[in-house]
Amino acid sequence: MKKQGSTKAAEPVFKQAHELGWKDFEPGFVLTEVGTSRYYRTGDWRSKRPVWDNSRCIQCGICYIFCPDIAVRRRPDGFFEADLEYCKGCGICARECWTNCIEMKDER
Repeated sequence: MKKQGSTKAAEPVFKQAHELGWKDFEPGFVLTEVGTSRYYRTGDWRSKRPVWDNSRCIQCGICYIFCPDIAVRRRPDGFFEADLEYCKGCGICARECWTNCIEMKDER
């Protein structure tokens, strides 16, 4: 007869939101709460960044509407810019821009 031993599971280690990075998530991770990306600065994996030419911008906001990470924001002067702490450099804003005023430039 096998002796039954105590199999106590190890306590999980929880990190605060500001301590987590994208490498802390397992492949196939499922988010159960929406809007959590505002807690994680995810722009550090970007290889390209959007740059606006305001002389061609008509302030239509298409870049803002199409950004999947809500990383495009309107400045007080009415023009738009990317919040580089959250922008992942996907280039959707540049592809959707009606006047082609957004250029994706290599990060340095």
